[in-house]
Amino acid sequence: MSKLKTKGISLRFRIFIFMMLMVVLSSILIAIVTVIQYNLQSQEYHNQRLERKENQLILSINYVIENSIYSDNIFSNINDEKINEISNIQNIEFKIFDLKGDLIKTSNIKSDFNGGNVNKISDEIINKFQNDNITRYIENNSNNKNYKIAYNLLQDISGKAIGILYVPYYEFEFVNYNELKSFSLKIGLVYFNIIIIATFFAYFLSRYITKPLFQISNKLKELNLTKSKDKIILNKPPKELAVLVDSYNLMIDQLENSALKLAQSERENAWREMAKQVAHEIKNPLTPMRLSIQSFQRNFNSNSDDKKKKIDEFSNTLIQQIDVMSSIANAFSDFAKMPEQNKELLNLNELIQSALDIFDSNFINFISESDFILVNLDKAQFIRIITNLVKNAIQSIPEKRTPVIDIYLFENSDNVIIKISDNGCGISEEIKDKVFEPKFTTKSSGMGLGLSIISSIVKSFNGKIEFESKKDIGTTFSLTFPKN
Repeated sequence: MSKLKTKGISLRFRIFIFMMLMVVLSSILIAIVTVIQYNLQSQEYHNQRLERKENQLILSINYVIENSIYSDNIFSNINDEKINEISNIQNIEFKIFDLKGDLIKTSNIKSDFNGGNVNKISDEIINKFQNDNITRYIENNSNNKNYKIAYNLLQDISGKAIGILYVPYYEFEFVNYNELKSFSLKIGLVYFNIIIIATFFAYFLSRYITKPLFQISNKLKELNLTKSKDKIILNKPPKELAVLVDSYNLMIDQLENSALKLAQSERENAWREMAKQVAHEIKNPLTPMRLSIQSFQRNFNSNSDDKKKKIDEFSNTLIQQIDVMSSIANAFSDFAKMPEQNKELLNLNELIQSALDIFDSNFINFISESDFILVNLDKAQFIRIITNLVKNAIQSIPEKRTPVIDIYLFENSDNVIIKISDNGCGISEEIKDKVFEPKFTTKSSGMGLGLSIISSIVKSFNGKIEFESKKDIGTTFSLTFPKN
């Protein structure tokens, strides 16, 4: 089954990034709102400050007017020194205009206000006081947002309008900037510490959230139908993960039941197939035995001169078929249960040579890179491996082809390798996957258990058996055994 390719980042890292983004975005939003609120409060402060200054100026001017000698031009009785005194006391510059907008009185202009050289109020503002029936008007400067002018209607004791108070006001930008800078540094330091704390919190929280998922993932990786399966036990998991864990544990119970049923079914099928195979193999020699007995009954004549010869032929036929049945029984017995291993340190050079002596064939070539290659193996089982593979190699070579079988023995730092090559008919691509399966054979006789038994023996030595084959060219079997 193909493995899914992982895409993107892990869930743990996604949770961590999401939490950090939430913290950073929240901090930025709070900082923006804080700066806006600070500016609004600063604006409100300056508006209230300007209004207080205006009220104090109006009170001071009314006080002077009330204590002055009444005349048609009431402001004529107020000298410039008094105007400057009021300006100094209130710490603000101002001018007084008549109702037509002409300048009457002015305090000393010490600042660089643009309104310092204004000698007449525009008709537009005069009309606002006359037509809109207002007593106060604020004019903002279009070129400088920190500069504004306040116009207040001056009234006498009876409430009659007697003039217009002109108060230029400048919000000192450097003061606002320094205050805002100091405030921003403080709140920035707070947010920096919050982000550091949130980073550690997000990291450990993401680990805490995803830890059960990793436990489940590891359990799923370890899941094997042929081995024992442990259930997942979590201490107070979240509700969603608890449902997932319960589902997994339920699946484990179901898998165990299914595995037991499957194993039982496989064993039953295996024995059923084995019984069919044994019955089939036994029937093969029984048929010629029956025919031989029937033929002997029909043709045997006790008075015949060659009766001894016929009895011998009949006996030899029965003995041959009995031997075949015995070999079948031995093959199935070996396949069902391998004999216990008796491992010992062996010199494979001598062992392979002794195994090849039984063939007595000059077309078998044995080549070894060393005189002594020692491995810890079972002697009888190893000889069985070599003889079986060489026998198969001989049988795979067509009769009209000169047989050549080469056996190579060599070693590396970790393993000993044996290669057995032949120039036989080879193995086709269609059946390569079935070579080591029980009951599979390409021969007209035999049970097809030889290579399956060899594979089992090699694996019992922690070894490996492989082969390469080309149709009508030959096959090479490779045996690898660990030195330790």
